[in-house]
Amino acid sequence: MSKVSVQVNIGDDYLIPDWPAPNWIKSAVSTRKKTIRNSFDSFNIAFHVNDDIENVTANREQLITDLSLTNSPFWIEQVHGIESIELLKSGYSNLDNRSNDTRIETRHSNNLIRADASYTKQKELACVVMTADCLPVLLTNKKGTWVSAIHAGWRGLCQGIIESTVAQYDGASGELIAWFGPAISQTHFEVGAEVKEAFLAVDKSYEPAFKSHKPNYYMADLYFIARKKLSRLNIKAFGGEFCTFEDSERFYSYRRDGVTGRMASLIWIEERNE
Repeated sequence: MSKVSVQVNIGDDYLIPDWPAPNWIKSAVSTRKKTIRNSFDSFNIAFHVNDDIENVTANREQLITDLSLTNSPFWIEQVHGIESIELLKSGYSNLDNRSNDTRIETRHSNNLIRADASYTKQKELACVVMTADCLPVLLTNKKGTWVSAIHAGWRGLCQGIIESTVAQYDGASGELIAWFGPAISQTHFEVGAEVKEAFLAVDKSYEPAFKSHKPNYYMADLYFIARKKLSRLNIKAFGGEFCTFEDSERFYSYRRDGVTGRMASLIWIEERNE
């Protein structure tokens, strides 16, 4: 598989998606900053991987500074499910009655909202997901009034995290566009027969996403499945030409390293003078 294509502009520390989103829709993916010293390196943004809490806190604060974010991203506890939450300036919504919590989470907490996607229509609220092989999917509508970040591991992808999040958009799904961030490629993503069977039980047309590898094991293509799902929703997808496993300079990979950090994929609506 080739390295990163010309679809992205590579900065020193971030991937900046190149897709036909309105210019006030901002998005970015953090990287390892090209310094491979240990399992977490200089820019891990996840608390749950047993990195030093002070270092992760500093990394998150640096991310806010680097991207000129007005507010901290809304960090969520990802559980490989299909729950999507709406972000409001008053807090979270549509999870029980917990929308009265007005705190913006920036530090380690055992009380994060469990979900695998977030979306918002409000400005300067960054949706974010953390990954290290799973597929990050960023969405916006063509008018630039709605954005979403989705964590699509194989379980969530199979169960319908993309569909459940798109269902939260109050317009036609064809008004949306998507961008795929870095994920593990088919060449390196070995799964058991039970994973293939789970997908084919949903839709037999996913068969081409599974290449026979050895008895009862297959190499799975998350990008193929996600593109197919979006195509059925009449959503055009961009990006998707990365491999976290292959590119150890820029990306963390759980399958490659076991103990490792996480990248952040973010999207938000920038405040603008209209």
